[in-house]
Amino acid sequence: MLKKLLVSGLVVVIMQAGCAFAQTGIQGDENMTRADICKKNYKELFNGEALGNTGSDPEMMAILQKYIFGEIFTVGDLDIKTREMLTVTSLAVQQTLPQLKAHLNAALNVGATPIELREAIYQCAPFIGFPKTLNALGVLNEVFKERGIETPLKSTATVKENERYKKGLAIQEPLYGNEIYESMQGLPENMGEDVARFLTEVCFGDFYTREGLEPKTRELLIISILVTTGNTSTLKSHIKGNLKAGNSQETITAAIIQCLPYVGFPNTLASLRTLKEVLNGK
Repeated sequence: MLKKLLVSGLVVVIMQAGCAFAQTGIQGDENMTRADICKKNYKELFNGEALGNTGSDPEMMAILQKYIFGEIFTVGDLDIKTREMLTVTSLAVQQTLPQLKAHLNAALNVGATPIELREAIYQCAPFIGFPKTLNALGVLNEVFKERGIETPLKSTATVKENERYKKGLAIQEPLYGNEIYESMQGLPENMGEDVARFLTEVCFGDFYTREGLEPKTRELLIISILVTTGNTSTLKSHIKGNLKAGNSQETITAAIIQCLPYVGFPNTLASLRTLKEVLNGK
């Protein structure tokens, strides 16, 4: 019975998120089919024609393209640039580098700036580690080179070495309080305090303080990271952080659903259940 209630609730969440779509203008005409919507979005993103019945697996590509660009893109009120930023983040986390390259180009095509994309990739480092982040940056720089974008991009760092903790904490505390510090208490020789300090200095001091993405946008992209990794415990904390940063329930829901084609149903449904728990005060 509980399982049925959860599934029913998820359907309601998805339907409510979809209602906001009519206000976005992406669909254009209520009489358009999902194939029409797919072709419109695909053209804008990739400057190409969808559903071309070419290649070795045209049937898979037709299913994929109509599902992603003709259906997922109609859920919620996310603009096309935000959708691509979320997608780029998920693909970077997964290390699906050929697809990442295609979507980095698409993101640039729909208005994402080189600095925004660099910051989105940088933002992954505290959550997936530096080796995977460097792999994704390698692909990003390939795209820049091919498009004639000079690297390195200008620096967007804003903190001095001795300011990392203070300025990081100034961002961390309003969103998360001291929950990490408290959770790390009791480890041998107080080494948990070192870990809590590292989190403040690195995640918030080194990354959140950078120009190029505001904290509200960073928090939304972290939703994509955590849906992709399947870490629902940390996701719960960041859903709360997103709400405090100014992202609405509907925006967070749509961001989770945007990840669905890239991470699959299990991770997405688990993330939506986590969202419901937060919204229900659990």
